[in-house]
Amino acid sequence: MAVAYSYIMKRLIVVGAAVAALAIGTWILTRGPAVAAPSKIKIEPTAARLERGKYLFEVAMDCEGCHSERDLKKFGMPVVAGRRGVGVVMPKELGLPGQINPRNITSDVETGLGAWTDGEILRAVREGVSRNGRALFPMMPYQKYAQLADEDAYALVAYLRTLPPVKNAVPPTKIDFPVNLLIQSVPKPLAGPVAAPDPSDKVAQGRYLTTIGSCIGCHTREEKGAPVAGMEFAGGFAFRFPGLEVSSANISPDTETGIGAWNEQRFVDKFRGYANFNESNLPAAVQANFTLMPWLNFRNLRDKDLSAIYAYLRTVKPIRNQVEVHPLVASGS
Repeated sequence: MAVAYSYIMKRLIVVGAAVAALAIGTWILTRGPAVAAPSKIKIEPTAARLERGKYLFEVAMDCEGCHSERDLKKFGMPVVAGRRGVGVVMPKELGLPGQINPRNITSDVETGLGAWTDGEILRAVREGVSRNGRALFPMMPYQKYAQLADEDAYALVAYLRTLPPVKNAVPPTKIDFPVNLLIQSVPKPLAGPVAAPDPSDKVAQGRYLTTIGSCIGCHTREEKGAPVAGMEFAGGFAFRFPGLEVSSANISPDTETGIGAWNEQRFVDKFRGYANFNESNLPAAVQANFTLMPWLNFRNLRDKDLSAIYAYLRTVKPIRNQVEVHPLVASGS
């Protein structure tokens, strides 16, 4: 009897634990992300805001990098004419946890942002919550955009309103289990107003620009879907497309494997070196030049912004990490 009783109790404990785990999983799945009501702000599209928003969208934040159709056969993957902001179905070869599809952000009412309020767009950009309360996959770097200064956020939304409406229904994102559960806890409402960095502090300006430009996200190696601690800005993040592969460069100030030996002019010249590239002379994308670094956009960064980015990168931890940016890739792989 004692043996039978012990067996029954063990089974009850196992079943109880399973039921508890299921209940917790169901709660996580159904609770949704932390959500604050969108603000009722109506942003005035002043000339200054539109100019700043255009610069943020097309250059500093490279929003069109994910939200526009690109010509993958050409160097730099230029935006296809007339397809800016129409949304994208991401290639499965990227190894994402499911089908991640950046949405149409043109002003089309049915398939874009035309029916969204300014507050709903702001909430999606900086808090990671869609109009319907769904948690956005953090490939959309809203954790970084939470640091976007209020006025810059307003400028970005004002500019988004000017994107011509293009009817393009992008299939909904479908995230695999258990990632679909885990991301529910990622979005967070803003704690309060976000101030711009001190314009006289070059390092602070550079930190801000590298944050909203998501530089650390691409230039930090990942393992099991998470950045490797202590390897920030040391490169080695591998991006794979059919037959093409590139790893991000080490941009830490290590003098042997990073950019520690570069002076500011060399840093600026690296970006300006693509100034003469245009749609008519872009070479074909091949393994030797394949890149996801948005040189065609970042070449237009302002001198003072490049100077600030350089100043900030000089302050980060130097990490010795030799990266083969363009490794040999077997034909057809």
